[in-house]
Amino acid sequence: MTVTELLARGELTVRGRIQEASNAALYCTVEHDGERAACIYKPVAGERPLWDFPEGTLAQREVASYAVSEALGWDLVPATVLRGGPYGEGMCQLWVDGAPGATGEDLLALVDADEPEPGWKAIGRADVGGGRTALLVHADDARLRRLAVLDAVINNSDRKGGHLLPAADGHLYGIDHGVTFHTDDKLRTLLWGWAGEPLTGEAVAALTALAAALEPGEPLATRLGALLAGPEIEATRARVAALLASGTHPVPGGQWPAIPWPPV
Repeated sequence: MTVTELLARGELTVRGRIQEASNAALYCTVEHDGERAACIYKPVAGERPLWDFPEGTLAQREVASYAVSEALGWDLVPATVLRGGPYGEGMCQLWVDGAPGATGEDLLALVDADEPEPGWKAIGRADVGGGRTALLVHADDARLRRLAVLDAVINNSDRKGGHLLPAADGHLYGIDHGVTFHTDDKLRTLLWGWAGEPLTGEAVAALTALAAALEPGEPLATRLGALLAGPEIEATRARVAALLASGTHPVPGGQWPAIPWPPV
C-alpha cells in the first residue's frame, strides 16, 4: 500500500491539535490493514475566511501543491490527499519527523552586516527595533532553491521559515500551502536570494516536464481540474511558461508585499 493510499483509505483518529496553526490543524493517526502513520488533518470547516481566496478552498490548494511537487520530481511536499474525516472533508498530510534540534529557522538568519557571508544569500534589510536594521539572509542551499522554484510555480503567498521542515534524513520539505495558485501575482517568500539569477539546468528540465504534464488532458491537468478553478490552472501554465521563457528566478512584482512578516 502506498502512503497516499494509507492516508486516503485509513481510519483517521484525532490525537490532538496544533495550537499555533492559523487554521484548524489536527494531529492524527491513520490505520489500515495493519499499517499506521501519523498525519495532519486540516478540515475545510476549520478554515478561516480570507478576503482574497475563495472560501473553503485551502485544503484543495494544499493537495494541488503536492501534486505539482510530485510532477517536478523533487519530493518537496509530504504526501497529501483530500478525504473525509471526523470534521468533514479536509486535507490529510503525512506527518514528517523533523531532524533533532533542527528547524526551518536554522536556514535563515539576521546578521549585522552589509553583505552575506559565503554560503548565504541576501533577502533584504529588516527593522529590528531601536532604529536599527539587520540583513535578512537564507542559506545558499540547493534544497531551498528547489522550493523557490516550486513557490514560483504555485504562486505561494506565505513561505515563512516555520514552513520549512528539515527531516531527520536530511531531506527538506515545505509545508502549509493553503494560500497558493491565485491568478494574481502574490508570490511572498523568504527565498528571494536567487531573484534574477539563471535557473539551474535541473530546474529547467523539471519545469519542461511540468509544462508537458499541465497540458489539457494529461493526468496532472485532470487532477488539478478537480482541485482548482480553470483560470487558476491557466495561470499556473502561464507561470511555468514565463519561467522557461526568462530562464531566471522571478523578482518581486511590486504589487504585493514580497516578504512575509514575521519571517517565522
